[in-house]
Amino acid sequence: MQYEKHDADYIKATYRYHDDQGVYATFPLLNPNDNRPNLTYEFLGMTRVWRWEKERMQKAFDDGIIVQAHDGAVPRYKKYLSDSKGKTITNVWTDIEQASTRESLGYPTQKPVALLERIIKSSSNEGDLVLDPFCGCGTTIHAAQKLNRGWIGIDITHLAISLIEKRMKDAFPGIIIEIHGTPKDIESARDLAKRDKYQFQWWACSLVNAQPFAGKKKGADTGIDGIIYFQEELKDVKKILVSVKGGEHVGVAMIRDFIHVVDREEAAIGLFVTLEEPTGPMSVEATSAGYYKSSLGTSFPKIQILTIDNLLNCSQRPLYPDITSGGLTFKKAKQEDEDNTIQEELF
Repeated sequence: MQYEKHDADYIKATYRYHDDQGVYATFPLLNPNDNRPNLTYEFLGMTRVWRWEKERMQKAFDDGIIVQAHDGAVPRYKKYLSDSKGKTITNVWTDIEQASTRESLGYPTQKPVALLERIIKSSSNEGDLVLDPFCGCGTTIHAAQKLNRGWIGIDITHLAISLIEKRMKDAFPGIIIEIHGTPKDIESARDLAKRDKYQFQWWACSLVNAQPFAGKKKGADTGIDGIIYFQEELKDVKKILVSVKGGEHVGVAMIRDFIHVVDREEAAIGLFVTLEEPTGPMSVEATSAGYYKSSLGTSFPKIQILTIDNLLNCSQRPLYPDITSGGLTFKKAKQEDEDNTIQEELF
């Protein structure tokens, strides 16, 4: 059973009495069902069909829970406001708002965590297993983790999985989760690139914490597959462009073209992410683009060539200054209680 807070006007109108134990209301002791022989008996000089059996009624009377306005009046029972769990929630929910600005991660169909918490609380117990086979940005599994349930989330896009992984790590620092179906090594990355170049591009963007360019729309190659926003100072937002190459034939001409795109878009830095190892001329051409000089006094290569293999084994990472730690590119989920950081074994 789920509850919501009582309306202030209801409390004022209903909880009108008080004694040394607190504010209370009185409620009927009569049973609406008049055909209950086991609940039909005499109490305080009147025979009625009562709400409780006689022993419980007598105990409540002895404990001072039952009140009678005057002799001959039908008795009622006290309920203290401090003992009330609130208003019982029915199947019409009007008290949960859309995902707030603070909670929103920019996902178009994102549901508020409070909504999924209510659904999970009312349909499962702690330790149960929650499955969301279309988990989108991960609100269901976020709520399940917060409420000490096991969970499995499934989505068809690598972008969604990457977004959920980031969300869970932001909300539950140190969380240990298993991800199945995404590339873990260079061979599985090659397999994804052959099967679906767009999924490969979006997945590769996640390795450098970049948004897919133009809202992940499929179309002609513009030379830009992802974008990262960063700040060195509070007032100045700058961008990094990402180009992903999953083919076997990469060469120096691609670097020249990418340098042109970075200059044309007035980006601070360009990340060239490639499935294959770069050639010597490609590295030389990238170096010729010079450096981005940070206002903090540090310089960073303007064109950085990163390989999928090195990103997977963490021997390479993008180099740029950012006081927001990626908070401009993807919103960070609010950190939850530290007790919910380890997902128990499911089976």
